[in-house]
Amino acid sequence: MVIDKTVRTAAEAVAGVRDGATVLISGFGESGVPFGLVSALLDSGVRDLTIVANNAGHGDDGIAALLREGRIRKMVCSYPRSASCGWFERCFKEGSVELELVPQGTLSERIRAGGAGIAGFYVRTGVGTALTAGKEHRTLEAGECVLELPLRGDAALIRARFADRWGNLTYSRAARNYAPTMATASSMTVVEVDAVLELGDLDPETVITPGIYVDRVWSRRESVCGALGPA
Repeated sequence: MVIDKTVRTAAEAVAGVRDGATVLISGFGESGVPFGLVSALLDSGVRDLTIVANNAGHGDDGIAALLREGRIRKMVCSYPRSASCGWFERCFKEGSVELELVPQGTLSERIRAGGAGIAGFYVRTGVGTALTAGKEHRTLEAGECVLELPLRGDAALIRARFADRWGNLTYSRAARNYAPTMATASSMTVVEVDAVLELGDLDPETVITPGIYVDRVWSRRESVCGALGPA
């Protein structure tokens, strides 16, 4: 059986994401955001989404576009407000979107826990603030801590630099951010890449996400082979 996880269109890549789904979206600011996949998700018409991401979008693209069109029911993120996007603030004031505000380190670890099968973990971050109200607290050697639970998604939309048809992934510098952990913490992982390389053209030492975690790969341009160039 030939393994080939590539798809021809972004629409095909996000097919199967249903209304009410929890979707993990990679990115830090605008670095590492799979804008093509998010646009395809918008075009698919799905709604009532719970979006887990570092922030709530910028300008009118990506997550901001989903907010603008009323497709998001809840945001789980660390930075919901930014100077370049007012869509979250507008929706939140209207009461059309819920917010679960999570400190950035805790958000990253909750996603990692979701992928690693960790049932929960204790941290000191947020203790004594509204962020941890109603959560289980315990006094441990480190002091008073709060129990945080893992985050998993029905789908993860992530951005990588290169893939092969088996779904092995490499990333470009800081664009790597949340993508590797999100890939492990989802029932379906979809990747947007700059290009798909021939099998064997990816140096195994540079592969960060093994293809076992990837379901679909969509490239903005035709497959290429040969040297990768600088990372």
